Amino acid sequence: MYHSWTDFERRHDYLVCVDSDGCAMDTMDCKHIHCFGPCMVAEWGLQEWEQPILARWNEINLYSMTRGINRFKGLCMALTEIDAQYTAIDHLADLQAWVDSGAAPSNDALQKAIDETGSPMLSKALSWSRAVNAAIDALPEALKRPFSGAKEGLAAASRFADVAIVSSANRDAVMEEWTKYGLLDHVDIMLAQDCGSKAHCIAEMMKFGYAPDHVLMVGDAPGDRDAARQNGVYYYPILVRQEAESWAELQSNGFARLQSGDYGPYEAERMAAFLQNLGG
Repeated sequence: MYHSWTDFERRHDYLVCVDSDGCAMDTMDCKHIHCFGPCMVAEWGLQEWEQPILARWNEINLYSMTRGINRFKGLCMALTEIDAQYTAIDHLADLQAWVDSGAAPSNDALQKAIDETGSPMLSKALSWSRAVNAAIDALPEALKRPFSGAKEGLAAASRFADVAIVSSANRDAVMEEWTKYGLLDHVDIMLAQDCGSKAHCIAEMMKFGYAPDHVLMVGDAPGDRDAARQNGVYYYPILVRQEAESWAELQSNGFARLQSGDYGPYEAERMAAFLQNLGG
């Protein structure tokens, strides 16, 4: 398996790109339900309104058209609502300004902004993010499993296409999770957080000469759809709370439609289901 496009060698005329968290791996819900939201409540002392705040966090990050939003953008959205509805969030404008600045939404970039500004709000955001990472590391392994049908779907894809992981998750975490359950057996290249945005990763893979109508991005969030659209390639959605059914449908119909050259109308049908699923 290749770890970047610099030494990749194309084997097939087709390329299937697959997201990890919430798409192949059933890790997205548990991370938000057990880590992201609770760590926000703890960091900002929001226990008095914990139940509605956690429900809203999950809606923003899991069950609406903002599913898959970057953690800091999601945090800013949630805290803005909390500031308006429950209790004042001090120096909230500092976080909004940083999110809007175009800086890379990462811990390292946030630390640089803290060093430059000394903002207590940015310091709290970094403290929260680090607490989230520690909480994710401490999750029981039983909570981090692939969706039913994902391994079979990857195996089916690998019979006619080059298969690329295209994920914004941490490389080490993806490597560990996919290795444990044998998913890497059907993968040709891993493009994770360190390789850049999903749109950039797809664009780099396109340089190997795949025709746009021979490339499929499999994902679960609007960001995956947008990465496909930016590169003029097809998208297949794994629907929230219908993941096993989505993988089964991809194997029974989606791959065949891609290879027969009439995926376009099929994509429109799946896109309608995707938008309905997330209330878009």
